[in-house]
Amino acid sequence: MKVCMVAEGCYPFVVGGVSSWVHSLIQLFPKTEFIILAIAANRSQRGKYAYELPQNVSAVYELYLDDVDWGGSKKRHKHRLKKEQYQALRSLLLDQDIEWNVLFDLFRKEDVSLNALLMGEDFLNAVKECYNLKYSQIVFSDFLWTMRSIYLPLFLTMQTELPKADLYHCVATGYAGVLGAMAKHFYGSRLLISEHGIYTREREEELIKAKWVAGIYKNIWIDQFRKMSKLAYNEGTLITSLFEHARELQVELGCPVEKTMVTPNGIRVENLQNIPGKTEEDAGMVNIGAVLRVTPIKDVKTMIQAFAFAKERDRRLKLWIMGPWEEDREYAEECFQLVSDLEVPDVVFTGRINIRDYLGRMDVTILTSISEGQPLTILESYAAHKPVIATDVGNCYGLIYGESDDFGAAGIVTHIMNIEEIAQAMLDMAVGEKKRLEMGETGYRRVMQKYRVEYMQKTYWEIYRDFAEQMGQKWQEEPVKLPEKQK
Repeated sequence: MKVCMVAEGCYPFVVGGVSSWVHSLIQLFPKTEFIILAIAANRSQRGKYAYELPQNVSAVYELYLDDVDWGGSKKRHKHRLKKEQYQALRSLLLDQDIEWNVLFDLFRKEDVSLNALLMGEDFLNAVKECYNLKYSQIVFSDFLWTMRSIYLPLFLTMQTELPKADLYHCVATGYAGVLGAMAKHFYGSRLLISEHGIYTREREEELIKAKWVAGIYKNIWIDQFRKMSKLAYNEGTLITSLFEHARELQVELGCPVEKTMVTPNGIRVENLQNIPGKTEEDAGMVNIGAVLRVTPIKDVKTMIQAFAFAKERDRRLKLWIMGPWEEDREYAEECFQLVSDLEVPDVVFTGRINIRDYLGRMDVTILTSISEGQPLTILESYAAHKPVIATDVGNCYGLIYGESDDFGAAGIVTHIMNIEEIAQAMLDMAVGEKKRLEMGETGYRRVMQKYRVEYMQKTYWEIYRDFAEQMGQKWQEEPVKLPEKQK
């Protein structure tokens, strides 16, 4: 069975939780051929992989959402749509019983210039209909250009030449889900959607905070992402999520409940056994470690400000921000400058690291994100017997306080962007060494009970096997032997 992993904005270009999950999953099934269909922002990322591809990855295909119409001048002729094609375009813009398959055929089977279409009469007429029905209170010219901006990446996606595979495993809905639905339409392939965060909600959170779009245009963009997610939910055979509340959100957003399944993350616990502990440099210090990408969604600025307040009250504190900053250099520079402006000592930016070299030196780890799924960094902290401070996003509350066990708290949960609460959590961890160690052991018990990679491997072994059998193919991977669960 050939599996096409479809990933947007992550693997193999960017280091992070979702990318690590994809990389791990591919390695778990060495007898299965994988191909990667990677969606990136633009061609500046071309071929710049953050991971060494496993041997069972046979090819990587790339789609750039900020691309231009590469068809050349010969394609810039006027292209009038047939009646059914125009109706499909209209249904897309109005979000009324969208005829996706007609649109897929239009963009893949016909010689369509995106420039000619977006600047042409058919698109203009469809936009006018949408405007008159829903948005006549705003300036039409602004609305028209917004619609062109919204639909260019979607139309680029629908023009993509898809590699052929038996199963398309999309690591999100969004543009990845559109590609998966296209593959189902053209090849009759099976479609598996695995959401880590809930794509629609994540885009909504980003747009609400965004400064480049304002007012009702935020809602127009959000509606676009909802359309794409609904397509993936409708066309997917199985839709997985990492925890129960995420599954409930999927259903709330239109996913048929019978398609949903919870598949928790898993990590290789043995990779974080017997790691180096504290060094002479750490003597007398309480190390707080943040393993993350320095990006806005991780809200590193709030973390720094909270640390500055806590540091004034306990001089033993030291903050280690461990992870790459290249993804958003402007934000990273703002974080560096914030440390300088606050004149706060003992803040270290390490860049990308091997966590085995650092995690054992930490007394506690911290995550102040404004959005998460089920963070691998929390599970890794638990595997190293470290407690966690985290904001109440995604599954952080469940990971820290437990969902299906009575082990107790493995850390402290705070509200997002709450500097005072986060600072107090740092101080509480610093002064309560006995409690801190107990929380670390609680986290270790929790990860051993539910979040080992073997459990995740077993789940996906069964999922992939079932898909192979549905297609009449032989599933060659060896059965997974589970470790005994600790009491």
